[in-house]
Amino acid sequence: MTNTPGRLGTLRLTRSPVLDIAYFEAGEPNGVPVILLHGFPYDVHSYVDVVPALATSGYRVLVPHLRGHGPTRFRDPATPRSGQQAALGRDVIEFMDALGITSAVLGGYDWGGRAACVAAALWPHRVLGIVSVNGYLIQDVSSSVEPLPPEREAGFWYFYYFLTERGRKGLTANRRAIAEVIWRRNSPLWAFDDNDLNRAAEAFDNPDYVDVVLHSYRHRLGHADGAEEYVADENFLATIPPITVPAVTLDGLNDGNFPARDAHAASEHFTGPFEHRQVPLAGHNLPQERPADFVDAISTVTELAKGRLA
Repeated sequence: MTNTPGRLGTLRLTRSPVLDIAYFEAGEPNGVPVILLHGFPYDVHSYVDVVPALATSGYRVLVPHLRGHGPTRFRDPATPRSGQQAALGRDVIEFMDALGITSAVLGGYDWGGRAACVAAALWPHRVLGIVSVNGYLIQDVSSSVEPLPPEREAGFWYFYYFLTERGRKGLTANRRAIAEVIWRRNSPLWAFDDNDLNRAAEAFDNPDYVDVVLHSYRHRLGHADGAEEYVADENFLATIPPITVPAVTLDGLNDGNFPARDAHAASEHFTGPFEHRQVPLAGHNLPQERPADFVDAISTVTELAKGRLA
């Protein structure tokens, strides 16, 4: 699968043991690989302004559609449509394997930031460094019964909605509308328009979207078992392992659900070279809202990783 190159590069297809992964590629084929990972309910267009800047700087830029999104498909109808954190992290490594990439810089936010953190914790020798919006995103599933402050619980209304059959029906029928409600809460200063939302919503038409999304939230809240193939990975993640690779974390000062932290608070669980930045005027979808800040973070973490590149 290919198409005419655009701002995200050329659309391609590769095959992992579990998925046929659709991804965009741009930049220098022999450049440092950087893999950009989107969140929920968003899509690859979160990086529409990040990709050209990184490609021009000499990176090999790769932006996959996550499982359950866009043209990415499960190879086997019998494969559990898991959205758990271990599945997302392993998808990144298997994507790299499929393309023959030994190691890469990973960047992400929301689900994509979690995938980057999981990959870095489980396979640090494959990760040159990471940029993660909202910091350390590995979930402590064992603490899912502990309440958050009420204001944050209100912002996470969809976590609980998705536990119900009503939520399944609602997500099936109202994918775009649910995304819009979440976008407005997550990024109160982001002046997105109908074109932005419609473009992202095309990725939600994937036949596995609803199942993957529901499993993600049900698993993290302890209401669904994980897939058998990820048990060992989840057991390791339950120890809340440190991330030892170079890292830059970003907090948007106008994120509607995740209050910005100072460098000391953000550094917990990062034991390698580390920087934390607060980004003015940014909400949750930081790469699309403040692309220059995200690009600069990728450049910084690449510098921090120079010893691993040698």
